[in-house]
Amino acid sequence: MSWIESGLLAPFETAFFSRALLGGVLAATICAIAGAWVVARGMAFLGEALGHGMLPGVAIATVAGGSPLAGAAVSAAAMAAAIGWLTRRRRLRDDTAIGIAFVGMLALGVIVVSHSGSFATDATAILFGDVLAIRPPELLALAIGLAATALLAALLHRPITALAFDERVAATLGMRPGLARLGLAALVTIAVVASYQAVGTLLVVGLLVAPPAAASLWARSVPGTMLGGALVGAAAVTTGLIASWHLGTAAGASIAIAAVAAFAASLGIRALVDLRARGAARASASHDSTTGAPARAAERSAA
Repeated sequence: MSWIESGLLAPFETAFFSRALLGGVLAATICAIAGAWVVARGMAFLGEALGHGMLPGVAIATVAGGSPLAGAAVSAAAMAAAIGWLTRRRRLRDDTAIGIAFVGMLALGVIVVSHSGSFATDATAILFGDVLAIRPPELLALAIGLAATALLAALLHRPITALAFDERVAATLGMRPGLARLGLAALVTIAVVASYQAVGTLLVVGLLVAPPAAASLWARSVPGTMLGGALVGAAAVTTGLIASWHLGTAAGASIAIAAVAAFAASLGIRALVDLRARGAARASASHDSTTGAPARAAERSAA
């Protein structure tokens, strides 16, 4: 019990570490809701691009003494709007529009950073996150973001489901794929903004993709992937924070590594289960063939 108390529980006796855990779990839950659709539709590049696209907004807000979270939200929303405009009005493919907006926003962020003095510490926090610096107002913002994400996902569940599997079928069924695309972009934007302080703009895709991908190997529905992704994400946040405390590593990077490790473990276990299932199926088929031959011979002799 003493090892559990000193090794696992001791870090969370401090107020800032407890806030980090709560904030990380809230962010992981938001990411699981949006990430389930990201995994289903193969939109990981959008999450990564939005993560990097937040850089100019966060940098400008930091230099001006404003809220980095507000700057991140404005920057990510502007990038999402630009991607939507390019795909609708200029008939560009999604990956092309995302790539153009991604490069433009990232370059703008680098320009802002390069023209500001004494920005090294702030830039490190932006790129790699500072989950240990989460304060009560930011926890409230995360809670509001979680409520908004859950509500939006519930309202747009059917249109986004249809869009994720076949956009033409969604249009035929009157599911308004344009609205579904906008709603999906909004979900990803909220998730990226919410989780950037936990893992930074460089590693934000770790929370957005890895936990839902790990859960999707076992879940049979999108809601199941969301729930499983939230549990895996919460475990990654807890494991990453504990590792950061004892090993002296960066908290955001430790959380991202834990999320990727969880996916690797889930993938390995899934492969073993499938291998055993195939072996059992082959053994059953072999048994049926060996026992069926004498039975068929007996039937022929009786006839």
